[in-house]
Amino acid sequence: MSRSILDEAHIHPAIRETISGHHADIVREVQAAIAANAIVVVGMAQNPFPKKVRRMLEQQGQSFKYLEYGNYLSGWRRRNALKMWTGWPTFPMVFVKGMLVGGAGDVHKLIESGELARLLGQKD
Repeated sequence: MSRSILDEAHIHPAIRETISGHHADIVREVQAAIAANAIVVVGMAQNPFPKKVRRMLEQQGQSFKYLEYGNYLSGWRRRNALKMWTGWPTFPMVFVKGMLVGGAGDVHKLIESGELARLLGQKD
């Protein structure tokens, strides 16, 4: 898979620090959670899909770390840094063993197929 990202050679040196530091704190926080937890769910208030995926994981007996950033009316600029970092356009963002696996629908498919258990090194 190849994802288009503007090459650093096409970014003026005077703005590179601004770009690399743009809401870097939220990205570091998520990276730290991913490093410390087998499953991380990143969501936002008022969105029903983070709640749905958490419920699915709980029904499977899976523990996870949940990070919530803002809601539909606030925090969108900070959340945008996560979207730019991952390339994933919506919330939740679900990570399993450090790998972005998608959102609620994607996790549902992983559970149904037994792939989630395999990713976690568990028996089906």
